Amino acid sequence: MPSTFARLGVPGDIVAVLDRAGITVPFPIQTATIADAMAGRDIAGKAPTGSGKTLAFAIPMVVNVGPSHPRRPGGLVLVPTRELAEQVRTELALLAAAVGRKVTTIYGGVSYGPQRAALSRGSDIVVACPGRLEDLIAQGAIDLSGVHIAVVDEADRMADMGFLPAVKRILDLTDRRRQTLLYSATLDGAVDVLVRQYQHNPRRHEVRSHEGEPGMVRHIFWKTEHAGRVGLTAEVVSRHDSAIVFCRTKHGADRLTRQLTQLGVAAVAIHGNRSQPQRHRALQQFSAGAVRALVATDVAARGIHVDAVGCVVHFDPPNDEKDYVHRSGRTGRAGSDGTVVSLVMHDQVRGTQLMQRRLGLTERVDRADLRTLGDIIVTNHRPAPYEAPTSPRRRSGGEGTPRGRRHQGRRTSERAEVAGTDGSDRRPRRSPSGERNGNASSAWSEPRRTEIPDRQRDGEGRQRRSQGTGRPSRSDGSGQPGRPRRSRSEGQSGRRRYR
Repeated sequence: MPSTFARLGVPGDIVAVLDRAGITVPFPIQTATIADAMAGRDIAGKAPTGSGKTLAFAIPMVVNVGPSHPRRPGGLVLVPTRELAEQVRTELALLAAAVGRKVTTIYGGVSYGPQRAALSRGSDIVVACPGRLEDLIAQGAIDLSGVHIAVVDEADRMADMGFLPAVKRILDLTDRRRQTLLYSATLDGAVDVLVRQYQHNPRRHEVRSHEGEPGMVRHIFWKTEHAGRVGLTAEVVSRHDSAIVFCRTKHGADRLTRQLTQLGVAAVAIHGNRSQPQRHRALQQFSAGAVRALVATDVAARGIHVDAVGCVVHFDPPNDEKDYVHRSGRTGRAGSDGTVVSLVMHDQVRGTQLMQRRLGLTERVDRADLRTLGDIIVTNHRPAPYEAPTSPRRRSGGEGTPRGRRHQGRRTSERAEVAGTDGSDRRPRRSPSGERNGNASSAWSEPRRTEIPDRQRDGEGRQRRSQGTGRPSRSDGSGQPGRPRRSRSEGQSGRRRYR
């Protein structure tokens, strides 16, 4: 007889809420962990993205957490991104209402006032991103000493984004006798440090969700040239009801969104530079089908739950195989079929084949052929026939003009994507290798030869500038030099010359 939530010991009022939401059969990770978690044991759960981990810890937390005092919650959930915080809050609030518990979310990108007010009124469970939570702790707006149930969700993503030091500081402030539930796609490396240092004799559960079975998701790798990527992406997206397209930088995501829109594909961008209302509105439009493509940076690789995403396009390659898995996990969820298309340029082929080998995929990069996609979806939203792009006319202007924004974006696009993912104002953390998180060069790209700049530098590292003669100085007619004039080169170097 198939397992049900009632057979796992879940109270009847919560089972009724799940039934009304159409959730009747638990996923494997839920079947494996809910009973142990409700019994008060620490859990180290390993399962792929989209496998139902949220309900696996939400149900035990709602069952075990008690009423709390103002500014002193009893339950804490740590998540890496704002989008995941909202997703977790939605599922928790649905269950918490059945037992009279309150849930509050804490993340950056929004005003402090409402969050402080909610904590002052009393919140039994707090779902938080580490950066903003530490800010509120420093302000005295929240006291974690009463937290007796703590959850670290997407722990491997926390490690990738450099949040583990903050996670450790936060857990050190909670009740030492707390129950700690940790869920992650991997339990090795830095995540294993959390397991050993902050869990007490945890029950380990490792399951493979049915979404990960072979044949559920097709992985396609196409060779393409730089100029043809936009048109090819538009064609791929047009053959699916919905698609998430991943770019490496924020500026690149904004640019691709404009280009897809010009080709007739409704698209919206989401990345760390967008305010929380903008990100929320973009997700709403995408979920409701108002736009077909969500163009995102890796901030969207975790924490976005949208059902029936037909396709994922890697417009820019991921940094490594982990990011490939997280991005690709946006499609083929809950047993649905999905397609993952990777656009590979010439200098990325070797790196792509290495990644395929590590992931156990066929080491094959083919010529782009839209016929291999089949007639997946036939709609009336096909873009106009693609033509090779021409060089845009350049316009002068400051930062408010297209050209100014383009050059401004080049200066900022190489910054780490982690800045702004939880809305904190902190500088991006550096990885042990010294590179900023989210800004590592792609594992797909081969090393490129450094270009020699046109302007040479002298032995002290200062840039040489042309001397120039400048304009002649003024004279009062007596032959005495008047007010000196500065040449253009002198104005740049700050030196004056008399004639």
